[in-house]
Amino acid sequence: MCLCAAAVLAGCSTAGPLSALDPAGPGAAPTAQVWWWMFWGGTALTLGMTALGLVAVLRRQRQAATDPAAGQAWLVGGGLLLPGLVIGALLFWGLRAGHALLPLPGAAPVFTVEVTARQWQWDVHYPAHPLASVQPNRIDIPAGQPVDVRVRTVDVIHGFWVPRLGGKIDTIPGRTNVVRLQADAPGVYRGVCAEYCGTGHARMPMEVHAHAPEALAARMQGATP
Repeated sequence: MCLCAAAVLAGCSTAGPLSALDPAGPGAAPTAQVWWWMFWGGTALTLGMTALGLVAVLRRQRQAATDPAAGQAWLVGGGLLLPGLVIGALLFWGLRAGHALLPLPGAAPVFTVEVTARQWQWDVHYPAHPLASVQPNRIDIPAGQPVDVRVRTVDVIHGFWVPRLGGKIDTIPGRTNVVRLQADAPGVYRGVCAEYCGTGHARMPMEVHAHAPEALAARMQGATP
C-alpha cells in the first residue's frame, strides 16, 4: 500500500526537464498559471456537482413541486452564469499567456536566434554573431534577457517547444514564425519537436543553454565551453 501511494505521489510531481508546470521564465509562467486555474476550478466544480447530485438523490422533491422558479434559478445560475464566468476567466488568462510569447517591443534588448527544422534535426544560426560556435539541436541564449526565436522548416511541419521557457510554435513550410522565450537563470532547458514529422520524429530533442554574459560572449566568439 505504501509503495502504491509513493508511486502515485511521485507521478503528481510538477518538476521535470520537460514539465510545463515547472516554469523557468516569464513566457512559461502564465501557461502554468492557466493550467492550475483549470485544475483547481475543475476540481471545485466536480466536487460541487457531486454534492448537488447527492442532495438531489437524497432529498425529497418537495421544493421542485411547490416552487417551479427554484428549478429555473438553478438552470440559469448553473447553466448560464457559471459557465460564462469560467469561460471568461479562462479567456482572460489565456490571452495573457499568449501575449507573453509575442515578439513585442520592450525596454530590454532582444537576442535573436534563427532555427531551421529539418528531418530530423534543428539547425541554429545567430544573425548578429556569425562567428558563434554552433551545433545541431543546441541553442545558446543569454539568461535573464528576452530571446526571439525565428523558426522555419525546409520540409514538413515541425513543432518547436521548450516547455519550461514558453509555449509551442509550429514551423510552417514557406513561413517564418517567431516566439519569445526567456530563461530566468543560467542552465540547460530541454526541448522537443511537438508535431509528428516522420519516422525520425523521436530523434529531434534539443537543448537550450542559458548562459551568464561572460560565458555567452565566449560562445558567440567561437569558443565551445
